[in-house]
Amino acid sequence: MDYRTLGRTGLKVSALCLGTMQWGWTSDEATAFAVMDAFFEAGGNFLDTADIYSRWAEGNPGGVSEAIIGRWLRARDCRRQIVLATKVRGRMWEGPNGEGLSRAHIMQAAEDSLRRLGVEAIDLYQIHSDDPGTPMEETLRALDDLVRQGKVRYLGCSNLTAWRLMKALGISERLGLARYDSLQPHYSLVHRREFEAELKPLCEAEGVGVIPYSPLAGGFLTGKYRPDAEPPASARLGGVRRYFNARGWATLAAVEAAAAERGVTPLQIALAWQLAQPVITAPIIGANTVAQLQESLQALAVQLTSAELAQLNQASADDGR
Repeated sequence: MDYRTLGRTGLKVSALCLGTMQWGWTSDEATAFAVMDAFFEAGGNFLDTADIYSRWAEGNPGGVSEAIIGRWLRARDCRRQIVLATKVRGRMWEGPNGEGLSRAHIMQAAEDSLRRLGVEAIDLYQIHSDDPGTPMEETLRALDDLVRQGKVRYLGCSNLTAWRLMKALGISERLGLARYDSLQPHYSLVHRREFEAELKPLCEAEGVGVIPYSPLAGGFLTGKYRPDAEPPASARLGGVRRYFNARGWATLAAVEAAAAERGVTPLQIALAWQLAQPVITAPIIGANTVAQLQESLQALAVQLTSAELAQLNQASADDGR
């Protein structure tokens, strides 16, 4: 396993981050334990979750993924070896303050996450998305208080536009507050513009670590969907259909051609493309089985050439990229 520093911090994280949205949703607890065991045994130390996982599923109150991770940490006695990341923003209880990035919500949500995870401190506490209804200074002061109290070690953000991220970094610098040291953007070969247009140069310039989610475009880049066949049933099919277009199929064809040439899988090519970019710290992978995890881990051994990268970039170009 390779390790990389998270942005400008001294924190070392594995080059792949294990996302845990599926715990208690499409993976039961026994499967979650098996996947986390295999990830840890391979040298993986970076786990990402969120308090709302998976509140959208019937019968799931939210916080289930955090609770499963907490039980695994206690059972394996490996807390010191794990970099634990979670998020705050979504609705977790009833009433007007049950969601958002107000001080009231953040301080209570952090305590709840700490309790479910069974830890004294969260390594990376991230805002899950923006909250235009709350002054940014209020959010950052609350997060800074958590850092000063020793309940949070580093701060990160997800789904922010470039101007909002830059504004947040400026406020933190001006007021001497802890800042966002990582960004979790939606990024893949078939979803490039959102990150590359402005966020990528900003993260490079400001030393913000990048941990992209959905690097496989919801499974589209694994080759499980075909342009001439009815798509298989999937909990994520609704979001994947956006890639069922000429550019998406052309990108998939290029990925599959590179995979065939190397004797690896399309999934491994798609991850290797991200891992080859200096701005990327650790793509977030998901796995419902140990076999799926092992396939993703093997992407770490795939070193793409400049010619292969150029071919993939050309096939997936979006308005000039």
